[in-house]
Amino acid sequence: MTAISEQSSSNLAGFVGFYKRILRLPEHIPFSLVQLAARVAVAHVFWQSAQSKLASWPVTLQLFADEYNLPFIDPSIAAPLATAAELTGSALIFLGLLSRLAALMLLGVVSVIQIFVYPENWAEHLLWASLLLLVLTRGAGVFSLDRIAEWTFSASRK
Repeated sequence: MTAISEQSSSNLAGFVGFYKRILRLPEHIPFSLVQLAARVAVAHVFWQSAQSKLASWPVTLQLFADEYNLPFIDPSIAAPLATAAELTGSALIFLGLLSRLAALMLLGVVSVIQIFVYPENWAEHLLWASLLLLVLTRGAGVFSLDRIAEWTFSASRK
């Protein structure tokens, strides 16, 4: 082997090692920050949706009667249920309080929207569902009221 080929192979190995270290940098981001970002993002979507429903209740009732047209449920019942689910779910998810239950509730809302209202918007619904599934399966993370409750209850048992 010549000196030139040895030098270029060591440079390549050095570059590959550097590249691998760069790729591993995101692994140092605390998972709790990812959980917090997911909670804030999905809470914002549902909070804004609820606020738009509350801004003009007659228009909301009209939308539920004409455009949303949910089967098996009267629009005068569906509108307050959806609004309450969005308000409650988004507040709980944001605070990280009963977050798994809230995520499950909002996943139900997303499912209804996907199946009965806007099936063509599947990509957006998949994004919301992904964030909610993260919270459902992994919890709210360190920066949550769920974690404070967990610490409080575990400390009181000792």
